[in-house]
Amino acid sequence: MNTRFVALGDSFTEGVGDDDPAYPNGVRGWADRTAEVLARHEPDLGYANLAVRGRLLRDVVGEQVGPALDLRPTLVTLYAGGNDLMRPKIDLDALAEVYDDAVSALTATGATVVLFTGVDGVEDPLFRRMRGRTAIYNEHVRLIAARHGALLVDMWAMRMLRDRRMWAADRIHLNHNGHAAISIAVLDALGVAHEFTPVDLGPRESVNPRQQRAQNLRWAREHAVPWVRRRLRGESSGDTVTAKRPELKPVSF
Repeated sequence: MNTRFVALGDSFTEGVGDDDPAYPNGVRGWADRTAEVLARHEPDLGYANLAVRGRLLRDVVGEQVGPALDLRPTLVTLYAGGNDLMRPKIDLDALAEVYDDAVSALTATGATVVLFTGVDGVEDPLFRRMRGRTAIYNEHVRLIAARHGALLVDMWAMRMLRDRRMWAADRIHLNHNGHAAISIAVLDALGVAHEFTPVDLGPRESVNPRQQRAQNLRWAREHAVPWVRRRLRGESSGDTVTAKRPELKPVSF
């Protein structure tokens, strides 16, 4: 195998929100989509995805970086910290040090490393409250990428991700449209030719206040309340989930 692509992270990289029963864990996602394009250019490509939903940044680093290094990757994508940003208390400076050490170890192998900023949630009531801490997190990521020569996918600048139609019903995970957009951004960052076109959902439909309240109540009942209950019980959505592709394997499509 020439290129050895290893994807690390949480639900974002696992592919949650892009449901597809034909894929491991029942989800596809941007990393799988990216690997499929890379494999068209290089049939001998090996691809592993160690990401597990619900993981905090320290979990991702502690559980995934070591196994990733053992796979001797030539290409690594790493996103972690999104779940930390949703916690009531967070020490961003301390987390950035952990993240920096992980990126240092990965780039020291000579592998191409791709990092991601967080999304700008200015148009969503839930994520708008996290906007300040996400902006600080993003500055840390930009500095880490520059320090270690990593590539950066700036999701904060991807204005199309502000559109709720890019997101799954839980409003936390990207849907197939969102994952497709991220795959395009990653391939562009890598300078890899592809035939994807930017996602264009057309103009947004207006929603009257009554419809908006009904949608918000349904979301709270079906997604927010269960999420809070898991937090109170100390549970994670990934407690019974394992990595979808723990070993380097050829990509079939």
